[in-house]
Amino acid sequence: MPPAKRIKSSADSRPNAGASGRPTLEDLEGENQFTNLARQHWLNVPQQAAKIKVKTDVLKRELYLWPGYGEDSSNYHVLLIILIVNAKRRERVSTWDIFADRPADFSDLFRRALSMTLDSSLSWTIRTHVLLFIIHAFQSLDYAIVRKECAPLVSISIWHNLSTEEKREALLDSNPHLRKAWRAATKRFESADDATKARLRFDRAWLYSLVLDFLTLLYSGNAKQEHVLYCERFVEFLTDLQSQLPTRRYVNTLLQDLHVLPALSLSPIYNDEGNGLLRELCNLFTHYTYFAVDDQSGVQLSREQAYDRHCAILAKLQRIAMKHFKEKLTVLALSNYGSIDKRSELEPLLQALTDDELVQLSNLMNIRTSYPDAARIPVDRKFIVEVLLTTFERRKTFQDAAQALSVLPTEETLFDISLKRTDQYDGSRPLALPKLNLQYLSVGDFLWRSFVLYRCESFYAIRQDLEDALIRLKPEVRRGGVTGFAGFSKMALPISKPVILDVMPPQVGDDKPSCVKAEVTIDLRRLTPQIRRDWESLRPDDVVFLLAVDASRQKQSANGGAVLSEAERLGLVHVRAAEIIQVLDDKGKAIRDPQAYFDGHTRSDIRKIQLRLDATSYKADTEANRNVYEDINLIVRRSSRENNFKPVLESIQDLTLSEVPLASWLHEVFLGYGDPAGATFKQLPNRLKKINFRDTFLDWQHLVESFPGKIIEPSDDVSSSFGPPYVLESVEKQVEEHPSKPSKKRRRDVEPALMSKVETLKVSTYKPPNNGPYPVDAPKLNKIRFTPTQIDAIYSGTQPGLTIIVGPPGTGKTDVAVQIISNIYHNFPEQKTLLVAHSNQALNQLFAKIVALDIDERHLLRLGHGEEELETEGSFSKHGRVESFLDNRQRFLYEVSRLAASMGAPGAHGNSAETAGYFNKVYVEPAWAKFNDIIQREDVGPEDIVRAFPFHAYFSDAPQPLFPPEADRETVLEIANGCYRHISKIFEELADVLPFEILRRDKDKANYLLTSEARIIAMTSTHAAMKRGEIASLGFQYDNVIMEEAAQITEIENFIPLALQKPKNGQMALQRVVLCGDHYQNSPVIQGLAFRHYANLEQSLFSRLVRLGVPTINLDQQGRARPSISNLYRWRYPQLGDLPHTQTEPEFLTANAGFRYDYQFVNVPDYRGMGESEPTPHFIQNLGEAEYAVAIFQYMRLLGYPASKISILATYAGQKALIKDVLAHRCAKNPIFGLPRVVTTVDKYQGEQNDYIILSLTRTTRVGYLRDLRRLTVALSRARLGLYILGRRAVFESCYELRDAFSLLLRRPDKLALVTGELWPSKRLLADETDDTKKLEGEVVMEGVEHLGQWVFEMTKTKIAELRKEKGLSEEVPVEMPKEVVSAEADEGYLPLDEEEGDGEEGEGERVKGFEIEDS
Repeated sequence: MPPAKRIKSSADSRPNAGASGRPTLEDLEGENQFTNLARQHWLNVPQQAAKIKVKTDVLKRELYLWPGYGEDSSNYHVLLIILIVNAKRRERVSTWDIFADRPADFSDLFRRALSMTLDSSLSWTIRTHVLLFIIHAFQSLDYAIVRKECAPLVSISIWHNLSTEEKREALLDSNPHLRKAWRAATKRFESADDATKARLRFDRAWLYSLVLDFLTLLYSGNAKQEHVLYCERFVEFLTDLQSQLPTRRYVNTLLQDLHVLPALSLSPIYNDEGNGLLRELCNLFTHYTYFAVDDQSGVQLSREQAYDRHCAILAKLQRIAMKHFKEKLTVLALSNYGSIDKRSELEPLLQALTDDELVQLSNLMNIRTSYPDAARIPVDRKFIVEVLLTTFERRKTFQDAAQALSVLPTEETLFDISLKRTDQYDGSRPLALPKLNLQYLSVGDFLWRSFVLYRCESFYAIRQDLEDALIRLKPEVRRGGVTGFAGFSKMALPISKPVILDVMPPQVGDDKPSCVKAEVTIDLRRLTPQIRRDWESLRPDDVVFLLAVDASRQKQSANGGAVLSEAERLGLVHVRAAEIIQVLDDKGKAIRDPQAYFDGHTRSDIRKIQLRLDATSYKADTEANRNVYEDINLIVRRSSRENNFKPVLESIQDLTLSEVPLASWLHEVFLGYGDPAGATFKQLPNRLKKINFRDTFLDWQHLVESFPGKIIEPSDDVSSSFGPPYVLESVEKQVEEHPSKPSKKRRRDVEPALMSKVETLKVSTYKPPNNGPYPVDAPKLNKIRFTPTQIDAIYSGTQPGLTIIVGPPGTGKTDVAVQIISNIYHNFPEQKTLLVAHSNQALNQLFAKIVALDIDERHLLRLGHGEEELETEGSFSKHGRVESFLDNRQRFLYEVSRLAASMGAPGAHGNSAETAGYFNKVYVEPAWAKFNDIIQREDVGPEDIVRAFPFHAYFSDAPQPLFPPEADRETVLEIANGCYRHISKIFEELADVLPFEILRRDKDKANYLLTSEARIIAMTSTHAAMKRGEIASLGFQYDNVIMEEAAQITEIENFIPLALQKPKNGQMALQRVVLCGDHYQNSPVIQGLAFRHYANLEQSLFSRLVRLGVPTINLDQQGRARPSISNLYRWRYPQLGDLPHTQTEPEFLTANAGFRYDYQFVNVPDYRGMGESEPTPHFIQNLGEAEYAVAIFQYMRLLGYPASKISILATYAGQKALIKDVLAHRCAKNPIFGLPRVVTTVDKYQGEQNDYIILSLTRTTRVGYLRDLRRLTVALSRARLGLYILGRRAVFESCYELRDAFSLLLRRPDKLALVTGELWPSKRLLADETDDTKKLEGEVVMEGVEHLGQWVFEMTKTKIAELRKEKGLSEEVPVEMPKEVVSAEADEGYLPLDEEEGDGEEGEGERVKGFEIEDS
């Protein structure tokens, strides 16, 4: 049917509407042309007259399809809904929620779609679209209305379609649960009425009929493109069914019975040379069909178990061969398994049988040999032989498949056709990529998928970098046919061929060289100093790429019409990866400190780089007699932040090949099966009944407020309220329920057993021990008054099990995580906690707060280079901690010497930790024992205790008097014990230092620190992935994992921190997993659209568990922003409130100086006749908005706003770069302005905040990726006090997904409103401006960027004149700006966040090359 035409209003008074013709929200309600169009074509007119109102039911632009859907709707109506659902799924827009309020109608719609998949009167193109709708439904089983429709289609009832009843009975007898399920299904059918029976018959026959239609199509002949597209989608559908246990359980048996794979492999469509994608999809389908997992129990089979199962099938074949075909199959019957499980050996043995005997053999093996006549599938000898070979051949396991994949690329893997298909992905065709689903078959299956996808995405990024370098280098053919380079790239240098230095023999059990050393020479003379430093700073194990480029072999087209990559067009012949061993100067001397060497005066321009070549590729090249290394003429490096792919891939590969178990309590929930609440502390047997909450609660009132709905009782020995610290004991009684007949069916939505309606908490207290007389001995206590939901999160996180904390912007999830860490640290002194975050910046924020609590610094360790940015007094890296231990050693040894002198003990007791230990045993402990003997006597009073105290002289420098004159006996004893604790801690610290005196190598000291001393170990998720093997090999053990920013971490990087230790006795020691994040904000950044959308690689474990229904704790009060600003994103968090201080503290009540509004959307029209521009692909810029943003910043600086309180954000990296250029031109060298705190992209700024945000939306033709509400949420939630958004109103106003935010933004004028006569900080109160329409005194409106620019220019002239007047200078004398004018720039500096937050080990965001990815 023809597409609907867009109708424009002829008299539209809305601003900017006429220019775009886009419908706005007002168009979607009431009587208008869109409603009339809907009524005319598809909207049923109700019997009673009523105003038609289409609210949230709009699916896309003008079409109002779902409100008018009914039982009598046409197939066109159904198809339009299907097409729009497919489009919304492709664009990652919420799809199924719109159907939730009409489940009966949705069920009818879904049944209509199922019928259309079998309707032969429809074209294959339409059936392909309908099939895609079904695929999307099976990928959305987390929605109850979808799951209800899909489940019957893959239930045990489909086994009615198995080839023989005998085969079905054998399967049912193999497992008692299968027999019960079959009986239940039969009973349900027999007790149903006629209509229900018809529905059940359709359900059990639908998949069978669909497969038969597919097989018929395969052999129909004269295949057209639409047939191929349908076949590709259908194989994708079958693969999806096979890759999740709930859909695989019964489907796998049916598909193998129908011989789908043999039929596919013999079909003309499959064997057509042009249908490579179909063959790749078939390979993936084969992988899942024969995946080594028990279809019923979900238990992954080990290699031995899988082989045993295969041998059992071969044994049955041999028994039948001996019994029924002894004369012809004797050799087969008597052969060992290894000689008949290969196609090449089994096929000749079967040639002896006639056609009828092959059919007889198949029937005896319960193998189908016929199809319904309507199917028209040729079942001949070739077909039956193929079925037998497919059944009995031995297949590689997924471990074998993973082991065969190299983690280092070559030109074959980089430009493989399957990887190149991802470049053109637009959703119209499937890809042969595994998907990250809601559920996985096993942990091994998850690891295999992750390994394949991460490898593909890494190679995709590498290929882009190599192509970019080649484009910049501009290869050309020079005299003599030599390839030269006319251009320049800072990431690549021409070289002569590498010199092979050494080829070391293979290790035992391996067939490739253990190491291949080579050397290349590079010339740095023409490079700028910064680029020289980059090349000289190459670190050991960094990966570089050796390229052979032959400009004479440049191609313009490929054979068969395949799409050539840019690198192939530029003559790239070979690619080999190599790892840096060391960088040498021209004399062969290693450059260990590039900075020191570079600063020297005798440096040379020649460098020699020793490399470790890829041994696998070297062996293959040698065996094939390829002179690859003779042709290499280019070396390419990558940014260290993007070049961590090899260690990460090796970690995932090692995990895939090993059998690392998850903690037993987490296993089912991770895979997506069982009770979603099964891993929470309430469901675990080791739940803690009593917990010491120390400083979590500030007072009794805080304690009572924190547990609404629960009874708080003082313990039996206390009669009234009392102050902290509090120890809470849960007193629970299980409610006894006696259901008439318990259901035997395990349901997904099963509720946990009911607890007593009102839970009781018994509260006790204790007196914290006195730790010494010095002020530093006093513990550092929490001062945050946590909200009830924060307390709920802290309570759950302190308990064993899984805790998921959803923290909207500004709700204090970092403070919650820190308090959980503190509680675990003090309650479980023997346990270790692993602290993981996506970025160094988030980790450092978390670590800085941990340091501020009562946690001993010697138990803290920060791994990775990001520790350098940690703004704390101490250093918490491995090296820093070792140094700290040795520094503390000197301090404590001095204290020991002072203590020895005060006690009159002769000797050098403070020489070492060892001598100090002897001194403690010989002098200190006996003196304290003697003191204890004295105080045991009842007749000893306070004065006697004070006289007997042996350490008066040592504590003479403590605050005096040490013992108050009026103190009673108990007080005196407490002070004395506190003093001894102070002394004991000195010797405890020295005992911890002792191993560092004994160990000599720095590496040994650092490893000892990790495995034995540290109790809280922090690292980024990428560092964990890179160093997984090294950390696990040390025997590092930990009990708890806490992840910050968990929703921004890819699922595999979520998983690896759970597997950094080796199991003990087959069990993991892990007791707690706390995931903090917000799935309504940005997901992990994945570079390739195909990997991000089709394979769902952007999925995090956090978001998947939320989809699965795992209980979450949703923090519900924000304290970051003004309530008016938090309203802009409150619609995403319906329960989000504001903390009281946001309505009482002056900074939240005061207006922004010089601005009419605290937030405003400013419409920016074309500037100099141009809106957005795209100088290079995806590098999107908007000069008008960049100038506007800088002008607002200048205006704010002129009013006195500190630069450190202003951040400028852009939605695209191209716009960020443009804003930086404008700032550099207008502000950088002018101390009146300086530079803002940060200029970066929205994605990079997640987790950060500032008082004032200037946001450039950039786009002027379409919304772009801001249509993803997660990015919009981040963008709107970074500001505390002021938010000024620059954008094109006509574009964003018409976007339906953004309506909630922009309906608020656009209630205010879209021209920047300023207030004259004010300086920062303002004294004007927001409460005085409740009426937004009332004009304020001094209010002026900026008509555009030129108007604001002129305004700023005049203000700047006035400011300079004032400064001249203050200094008493004439017009000719330049003004030297005072220090206070420069303000925050001198202190805070210009910190481009995206350039300073990485350490070469960062997460997914670091893999994005120079731009934010656009949603196509």
